[in-house]
Amino acid sequence: MNMAGNSFGNIFNLTTFGESHGPALGGVIDGCPAGIKLDIDIIQHELNRRKPGQSAIVTQRKEPDEVVFYSGIFEGKTTGSPIGFAIHNTNQKSKDYRHIKDSYRPSHADYVYDQKYGFRDYRGGGRSSARETASRVVAGAIAKQYLSDINLTAFVSAVGPLKIKKTYQELDFEVIEQNPVRCADAVMAKKMEEYIRQIRKEGDTVGGVITCVIQNVPVGLGEPAFDKLHAELGKAMLSINAVKGFEYGSGFEGSQMKGSQHNDPFNKDGTTQSNHSGGIQGGISNGMDIYFNVAFKPVATVMQAQETINNKGQKVVMEGKGRHDPCVVPRAVPIVEAMAALVIADFKLVYLTNKI
Repeated sequence: MNMAGNSFGNIFNLTTFGESHGPALGGVIDGCPAGIKLDIDIIQHELNRRKPGQSAIVTQRKEPDEVVFYSGIFEGKTTGSPIGFAIHNTNQKSKDYRHIKDSYRPSHADYVYDQKYGFRDYRGGGRSSARETASRVVAGAIAKQYLSDINLTAFVSAVGPLKIKKTYQELDFEVIEQNPVRCADAVMAKKMEEYIRQIRKEGDTVGGVITCVIQNVPVGLGEPAFDKLHAELGKAMLSINAVKGFEYGSGFEGSQMKGSQHNDPFNKDGTTQSNHSGGIQGGISNGMDIYFNVAFKPVATVMQAQETINNKGQKVVMEGKGRHDPCVVPRAVPIVEAMAALVIADFKLVYLTNKI
């Protein structure tokens, strides 16, 4: 059986390739408009925010994650042709995964891959590895430069039981890149960092929540039926490894409110006095800030003995080895921004096409 579903987007389209322990990862971006001035250093900076080994609270795999472009860019600008790129792997340690060659990690993709394809690349999870998201970050960084008038900011708002109590308007986004957790609250960031360190010492993992805010989005992006803006954002976020939940605007809390409380009264200029809608109404952007939360589960590979089964259906005991994140959310911040940028860029191109 073939492995489908490697492309994302309608007009601004990304197709990715590669595995965690293969020679390289990469992608092809189709539909990017010509004439966009690209800063390659900014693209590399985004990759550096995602790469492993950047702090003591993430996986210690050492990868430079340097992107190499092969097409679609000339003299610093996009040509309109497909943009091909690759990120070469340099620090694979496939022997770290030999102990799971014939066994399945609980809550990991190991079992379903074997059942669906009759074969799996056990080295780092192969295609199921979160390392695939490096290609998304490259494409998202290009989409961001196309969306130069729109601001996309993501940050860690919760790690395990630790949660920011403030609204995003009360936070200082300048703090995000000043701490290894990428939390927008300096005091909470220290607590989160210490908690992740403790979890790592226990040989365990922990989940968390990333909040994303998209500002200066024009009115009109999105379609009213199946291609709702929030539906595509939800699909984008749920396609990221370890994501278990997505909510925008008032989210689940909105279900506890009365309509008279939840409605967003209009100002004369078309803006709203509140923004429970999260910048989207009827599946279409209304010009207000778009904000949403993305919930990540704990990493499946833990450095503790767990009972599981092997490929013969026999019960065995497994203990994680190798280099793994005790908490994925610090490194997932640029991934959330990248996927949000791909969605907004795609809808912007659809909007412009429909206006012609």
